[in-house]
Amino acid sequence: MMDQLIARFPDQLVEALEIGEQARINYHTHKIHKVYVAGLGGSGIGADFVKEFIKDSSMIPYNIGKGYSIPKYVDVYTLAICSSYSGNTEETLSSFYQMLETGAKIVVISSGGKLIEEAKKRQIDYIQVPSDWPSPRACLGYSIVQQLFIMHKLGFIDDNFKQGIRAAIDLIKFDTEAIQSAAKQVAERIVDKVPILYVTDRMEAVAVRLRQQINENAKMLCWHHVIPEMNHNELVGWTENHPDKAVIYLRNKDDDSRNQLRIDINQEIISKYTDTIIDIFSKGNSLIEKVLYLVHLGDWISWYLSVHRGADAVEIGVIDYLKSELAKV
Repeated sequence: MMDQLIARFPDQLVEALEIGEQARINYHTHKIHKVYVAGLGGSGIGADFVKEFIKDSSMIPYNIGKGYSIPKYVDVYTLAICSSYSGNTEETLSSFYQMLETGAKIVVISSGGKLIEEAKKRQIDYIQVPSDWPSPRACLGYSIVQQLFIMHKLGFIDDNFKQGIRAAIDLIKFDTEAIQSAAKQVAERIVDKVPILYVTDRMEAVAVRLRQQINENAKMLCWHHVIPEMNHNELVGWTENHPDKAVIYLRNKDDDSRNQLRIDINQEIISKYTDTIIDIFSKGNSLIEKVLYLVHLGDWISWYLSVHRGADAVEIGVIDYLKSELAKV
């Protein structure tokens, strides 16, 4: 089933654009100085992408919280976005109720549940996405696109993001076979190893997404770090042989020239300690295109890993157990 959900990603982006166009977000009576997004897991990662997408165009800070509490700076001058696919994520609900006390401009993104119920009852703006997707982490497109539309409808960014998303849809559809073939080859090389993902600073959300997908779909441990930061710490940890580790660089051909040089030197050092170093380059013109291309390729890598390992990519029994134990208290 997960492979079918992954395959529907470009169609989900099409639908997300249609939903965003129709969304009605009312202007706030106070001037908004900052944005705070509450969301976790597959619902929260969308904000990490949006933060990078708007960095060069939005004049206001865009911060993200992935816990139970909100920061003190959330106030009447804040756009507060609550993103939870189910609408019942307890940490996000906790943040939502705290936001109500601040006078912030709240917007909810969800398929239903308690969040939509509360938004309707309190006449809070909301964007409701389809509820027929059995796995929230497969709904990344909805989360990203709706947050971009919220920012656009409130006047903080222009609508250029639409062109980037449409171009990404075309690219993914055109390159589907090549994407799956490349993903399958990568999965075969790393199936019996611990993947380590390295990216440059503007691509960290891509690494986080792939790490989470490998965790949940393939039931494997994985970690990531960011260049240049990892050159100031983790690189020193490469001092002994690690044949059980596979290093993957998620790259763009137009990465900062100094970061490209850093990667070359990094690989020279790391190659002394592991034989598995893989470069994966993005395709596309805009940052949005490149990111969504790598996201889709990474999702397929996680799927093929699950196949090789005989894992049920949809099953998240341990998370369900955690939630059931928490519900008892």
